[in-house]
Amino acid sequence: MATLSVIAVGLFIHTFSRYDDRRLVARLAEVERKLDAIAEHLGVDPQTPDMPDVVEFLRQGQKIQAIKVYRERTGTSLKEAKDACDRMALELGL
Repeated sequence: MATLSVIAVGLFIHTFSRYDDRRLVARLAEVERKLDAIAEHLGVDPQTPDMPDVVEFLRQGQKIQAIKVYRERTGTSLKEAKDACDRMALELGL
């Protein structure tokens, strides 16, 4: 019976810690969206990180691969990565 209690407590702690992580990630995403909205309102262009391989994929017409690499490097959402790659392509005249 004691072993079952230990397992139950372990599962509770594991579940609770995962919940906190998901809540933290959601909160961080919310803060990032607000900062992006403020920057856009102020006309501030956030600097795009220097990613020559992403630029090369864009030049080769491999937009999906460029977005994938951008997401891996920055940890952004799919929409944010697509928007960033679209901006990069526009700046490059592609």
